[in-house]
Amino acid sequence: MSIKSLIRTIPDYPKKGIMFRDITTLFEDPEGLRDVIDSFASEFQDQKIDMIAGIEARGFVIGPAVALALGIGFVTIRKKGKLPGETIGVEYDLEYGSDVIEIHKDAIKLGSRVLIMDDLIATGGTALAAIELIEKVGAEVAGCAFIIDLPDLGGAKKIRDRGVDEFHLVEFEGD
Repeated sequence: MSIKSLIRTIPDYPKKGIMFRDITTLFEDPEGLRDVIDSFASEFQDQKIDMIAGIEARGFVIGPAVALALGIGFVTIRKKGKLPGETIGVEYDLEYGSDVIEIHKDAIKLGSRVLIMDDLIATGGTALAAIELIEKVGAEVAGCAFIIDLPDLGGAKKIRDRGVDEFHLVEFEGD
């Protein structure tokens, strides 16, 4: 079974007109989950990555598994106020307002090459903020990786336009 076929679409969630791509059904399938992890590990095994940074919350599911497969460490990127130690944050715009993501100041060694991971790339706001955050702590962004790209929303293109490599496993176009 393909990775894409294991992703459930829920119409009108969280609001009317949205086609929500639900990866919980993919995570429930052991072969599908293994295919995701193996696909990412295969893609990045020769790219000299020192650490994976997972974006809250679904990046916390795939990131550590890929990090384990690559034999590297994992660090969390969280919403403001969720990390206990000293943090660095970046504010970014949302459709209605703004938000802040943070990372521990001492989580990544200076000059490390970091792969940013999340489940989905849509408009790119959170991923672009994560790129800025990784650079702010003195590390290099090796790329961004997602299970799903929604190309009509343009986030992956914004990442590439920023000069950062973007990789995804499947696309859902048009809705």
